[in-house]
Amino acid sequence: MHVIVVGAGISGLSAAWALAKRHHRVILLERDVIPNPLGASGDHHRIIRRAYTIPGYTRRMTEGFAAWEELWGDLGAEHIARIGFMSFIRESGDHGDVYREGLVRGGYPFETLTREAAVARFPYLDPQGFREAFVSPEGGALLCLRIAADMVRWLRARDVTVRENATVRDIDTAAPSVTLGDGERLSADAIVVTAGAWVTQLLPDLAGRLASKRTYVVYLEPPAEFRAAWERTPAIPGVALNIGGYVLPPVAGTDLKFGAGATRLDWTADTAFELPDDAGERLRDMFGPLFRRIADYRVKRVRKCVYTFTADDRFFGTRRKAAWIVSACSGHGYKFGAAIGRRIADAVESGDEQALTAWLEARD
Repeated sequence: MHVIVVGAGISGLSAAWALAKRHHRVILLERDVIPNPLGASGDHHRIIRRAYTIPGYTRRMTEGFAAWEELWGDLGAEHIARIGFMSFIRESGDHGDVYREGLVRGGYPFETLTREAAVARFPYLDPQGFREAFVSPEGGALLCLRIAADMVRWLRARDVTVRENATVRDIDTAAPSVTLGDGERLSADAIVVTAGAWVTQLLPDLAGRLASKRTYVVYLEPPAEFRAAWERTPAIPGVALNIGGYVLPPVAGTDLKFGAGATRLDWTADTAFELPDDAGERLRDMFGPLFRRIADYRVKRVRKCVYTFTADDRFFGTRRKAAWIVSACSGHGYKFGAAIGRRIADAVESGDEQALTAWLEARD
């Protein structure tokens, strides 16, 4: 088959990878460079972990981990820091508590730390900010920029046509074909749309089901006395402060990164947005109840980011005639990227929309 993939974030790259492995002819189109500087795939590192408030995604990570191992084998390199993850429980029923219950139900490994033990191991913690903690050896940090660079090299070496700065202005799902901004028209047997926050610009009728959002993260220099502790810290999802917070430690040449769902706002595709001069400090300070001396963490830079969101935090997939539209929503899609690519390839070959949607929504 001849397949056009629109959007070269991790889902698009992975779809192209999986299709090319099955000897399909693939054209991958990206409106910017790869990875897109505004896209969720364009950051230095992202969390991978088995910790979700939706049980189906906790179970899906078994396939997620396996897909990444397959990709590392193909690339001949592992772009992952296998540091595990850690979460905190502030009160019963918060994200950390739900994460841990999911691990218990699935029989997945973790170690519970008392407040005293956690502070002894990670002295940057404020003991007043949490009740207890737990650490899992699974997961860690995916090194996104290195992943994208090696995937593009792999694809081009296998005769996949990779086109950057190729903006799609129209998709004909019946023909099927796409029209680029300069008027060029490309036809294929199938189209895969993994356009992230730009998807509703291409398919406006999906706006009621998918929302484009903007946010930002901050990179920090911790106080010198805490640097060594941060360098041995696992990834931290689900910070128990009701901010949708997460932390990635400085690994493999990256910087300490804080992010929070509390910074999320609606975004219209291609609309510029500015941040206040103190945006980094504002985001940093949200973590004050958990980390000591938060004001002493120096802001190095902030990074803007856009992505899609669904009302129920689940991934999205649908079929329009010869086109497949997939969006790994709500900020946690990257860690499933390789697995999503394989599932898209399955759907393109089988035509089974129901199987793809069921897997993406993880309702089982």
